[in-house]
This record gives sequence, structure tokens and C-alpha cells, in this order.
Amino acid sequence: MPEREKKKRKNKLLNLSNKELKALQKTVHCYPGATDSWSVFLHKALLSKDPRAHTMADPWQTAYDFAVQVARAAGAVIRKAGEEEIKIQTKSSAVDLVTKTDERVEKIIIGSLKEQFGDGTHCFIGEESVSKGEACILTDKPTWIIDPVDGTTNFVHGFPFVAVSIAFAVNKQLEFGVVYSCLEDKMYKARRGQGAFCDDEQIQVSDVKDINKSIIISEHGTDRSIEKVTKIFSTMQKILRIPVHGLRGSGTAATNMCLVASGAVEAFFEIGIHCWDIAAGAVIVQEAGGLILDVDGGPFDLMSRRMMSANNDVIARRIIKEIELFPVVRDDAPVGTSQV
Repeated sequence: MPEREKKKRKNKLLNLSNKELKALQKTVHCYPGATDSWSVFLHKALLSKDPRAHTMADPWQTAYDFAVQVARAAGAVIRKAGEEEIKIQTKSSAVDLVTKTDERVEKIIIGSLKEQFGDGTHCFIGEESVSKGEACILTDKPTWIIDPVDGTTNFVHGFPFVAVSIAFAVNKQLEFGVVYSCLEDKMYKARRGQGAFCDDEQIQVSDVKDINKSIIISEHGTDRSIEKVTKIFSTMQKILRIPVHGLRGSGTAATNMCLVASGAVEAFFEIGIHCWDIAAGAVIVQEAGGLILDVDGGPFDLMSRRMMSANNDVIARRIIKEIELFPVVRDDAPVGTSQV
């Protein structure tokens, strides 16, 4: 396009009102952080019209800070609910209990984010929403991945590991993760390229490379089929006999990953978890110097429902040798897809 024509179009855009610019952004699916020239100019035009938008020079810092606030507020709701009598509902699996608190907290989180950033500008993947039939598809648009109460069974029984997990992805890449262990009152957080923190103190994975000195975390999940239970406990038995120093489980994937990130344990793996269980934790582990892999040693796939997180490759590869695999349906599989 000739430079003269470009200038003419830019002048026309700059004459639009702030409201008109925002409407145009939605029409072309533009958002802060997009890299094509059209989206970049639209965002610059909006900056010139709306002084508040200048806080988005770093487009996702505001989202990151707000996620921490929302996680803390959600945790307060969970703690309060824990002090009251809770009427428990049951999902398809008797083990995977869901409470009214789950649903309420997810609504609070998503409602707060929509109010802050505008309805329709961001996408959402939430545990309770997906359980009610909403799609679990990760696109290039800014997407929040939310587990409102990770460790619901713990919560119901008063076992003190319950977390709010909030992750944020753009262009299918995780940008930041926030995990609030609300009964411990510990706030874990990390932003891509900026390190991992617990209550504002930087954390780092352990430097243990001797598998015999390692503590490994795993969970047995919610599927009680004989085939899967047999493989899960066979894997645990083989790991114990390496031997490792110990085998643990907190009952919440998000907390388990934060324990890896903080150096308390060396690895956590599981088959059958969901993207909302591990998205925030994945950022925190990596920013603490750890790594995330598939349980077969291949690249990590957020939607695969298979994950190995570890302090280093030596520990990860040694544990992977002992894992007995079994099939699970991907999070992004069409509804009704059977295991293969």
C-alpha cells in the first residue's frame, strides 16, 4: 500500500471515538499483544484516545497483577465456606466431589475478569464450565485457564491443601500462572521470563540429581477402573523400589507443582489430570528452573492430560522409565470421544 494511502487511513482511524475504536478492535479480533501491523496500529490509536490504556505498554502485566488479586479474593471465599456446613453434590465419579463452593468461586473469578477486561475480549476454560458442557479448546486468543478449587476432595474432608489455580495464555503460549494455596495462605506466581515467587520471595527447584535422594509426588486420580488402578500402583511400586527417598501426594496438582518449583520435592507426574489442574503450575515450575515433559519423555502438551514436572532432566528421565502408560481422552477431544 502506498505511504500516502496508509497515512490517510491512519488519520481516519485517529478521528474515531474511543468507543468506535474498541468496537473495531472486536470486529477484527484485535487485542493488546497482537503482532500484525493492523492490530498494532489499532492498539496505538486506542492508547492515544484512552490514557488508562498506557498502563498496558506491557500488555499483560495488568492481567497478571489482577489475577493475583482475584486468586486471593477467591481463596477468602473458600476459607469462609470451609468454616460453614457445605451441601455436597456428586459428579459421575463418587470420588470426584464437587461443592457449591466450586461453582460459586469460578463464577466470581470469571465475572471479575470479564468486568475488568471486557466481556468477549478474552476466552475462558474453567473446570466447572467444561463439566457443564462448554468447549475446552485453546485458541490463539487471550485465554484464562481456571481451576477454582483444586483439591475439592481435600476441601470436603478438611485436608489442608486446597488451591485456586489461574493461568493465562496468548497464541497458545502460557504467559503466567498464579496458584494460591488458600488454607496455607501461600501465593505462588510466575510470569514467563521473569522468575517464580512464593509470597514475593523468589523460589527455585532443588539441585538434587541423585534419584536415591529424591522425593517424588504422584496422585491416583479419580478413575477407579481396575486396569488404571493396577497400572498406577504398579508404577508407584517400581519407583519406590529404585529406591527413591520417598513418595508423596498432596491431593492437588497445582500444589504438587509448586512443591517442585520451591525445591521441596524433585518431581511430580500424573496421567489423567486436566489442563486447568496444571496450566498455572507449568509456568511456575519452568520459571523456577524446572522442566515440563510428557510422561513418555516427549514435549509437554497441555491438552494431553499427561504431565511430568521435575527439577532436572536426570530425575525426570529416570522416573519416566518406570511409568506404565494407559490411555486417556484429551481435554480438547470432541464430546463423546472414547479412549483408545
